[in-house]
Amino acid sequence: MPSLILFGLVYMVPLTLFTTYGFVTQLSGGRLPLAYIITLCAMLFTARSYGLMARAFPYAGSAYTYTQRSFGPGLGFLAGWALLLDYLFLPMINYLVIGIYLSEAFPGVPSWVFIVATIALVTVLNIIGIVSVVRTNLVILALQTLFIVVFVSLALVSVSGKTLDFFAPFTGNGGADEGFAPVAAGAAVLCLSFLGFDSISTLAEETKNPRKTLPRAIAAVTLIAGVLFIGLSYVSHLVLPNHAFGDTDSAALDVMSQAGGQFLVIFFTAAYVAGASGSALASQASVSRILYAMGRDNVLPNRIFGRLSVRFNTPVTATLVVSAVSLIAIVIDLSLLSEMISFGALAAFSVVNLSVIKHYFFDEKQRSSWGTLRFLVLPVIGFFLTAWLWTHLSPKTLVIGLLWLAVGFIYLAVITRGFRRATPMLDLTE
Repeated sequence: MPSLILFGLVYMVPLTLFTTYGFVTQLSGGRLPLAYIITLCAMLFTARSYGLMARAFPYAGSAYTYTQRSFGPGLGFLAGWALLLDYLFLPMINYLVIGIYLSEAFPGVPSWVFIVATIALVTVLNIIGIVSVVRTNLVILALQTLFIVVFVSLALVSVSGKTLDFFAPFTGNGGADEGFAPVAAGAAVLCLSFLGFDSISTLAEETKNPRKTLPRAIAAVTLIAGVLFIGLSYVSHLVLPNHAFGDTDSAALDVMSQAGGQFLVIFFTAAYVAGASGSALASQASVSRILYAMGRDNVLPNRIFGRLSVRFNTPVTATLVVSAVSLIAIVIDLSLLSEMISFGALAAFSVVNLSVIKHYFFDEKQRSSWGTLRFLVLPVIGFFLTAWLWTHLSPKTLVIGLLWLAVGFIYLAVITRGFRRATPMLDLTE
């Protein structure tokens, strides 16, 4: 259990809340902790559903596998297609925030230089092959944990003796963005912070007593991360309650400067960039291998994606494609990119909740009073919470996301020749 929880926290990256700190703080009217509480409620229901499906199907592939096994290959393919959007954008958002924070640290260098340089470095490392990143991830987690302890300590010292409104993080800044709708919009974006709790399910075959341990570990990681996000956002609000950010994208630096001066700014930048670099390395490796598996299975063009390097035995072409797509980080807006990732995540979360109902309540007919509560009522609540958050994303995000799904449907129709051939299986092993 402790090893599973540690793995999940390493995968999620504790400082990820600062990726969207400024954007969601302004979007929610200064009520970021309240938005995190709402997101956490939805995620706990969804985490429970992931745990139940991991118990039923202890295989890699996450939401795709659960949907494919519960609803058939057609809907499974579309769920996998939605997940692919997340997989392609996760490296990109890491490159983008690395560029943002390093350009703040070195004002004379444009952010695109850091973005291109990081993409090049990560691409080379993934092409020549990485034996193991586990120890590196543990070091990064230890560094971020140390930073959190130092930040909270300095923040409490900086606000001591001041007159504070301890309810302001939940009541807002009293501006034009009052009401509940801005908080819901912020909560929808914050699903990005929780990406990774389902990664624990990939360790099903290595886990002792997985039927009990996996669901508990998934729920524990979600709860621990949620409490951490709420606590850090609350402390950050107390440090800088007026939200006078120099730049919304790098708003965390204003908080750090107020709490601990230049020392904390440098410490935060180092810890955050290290975490984002590790995440970029892992996420690019993951999506490159997914594209390679899809090429090998002729879901994508085999000549492009389904080849391994003779010298390095790694999917070089797929890795270069991911790197090329990641160059969009030079021009894309952080808020739009964050929402697009949340779009794919919420789509996956919704179908996992529905998969619990289909598999347990309908297929296995577990319809006793206790079974109805566990396998119908609770996942229905989880589905409506995620669907409700999904509808609070910006109209532009919904249009782009729905277009992506439409492209996936058309592509499926083409490769199945008008659905006359069997739907191909996707290998989404991470």
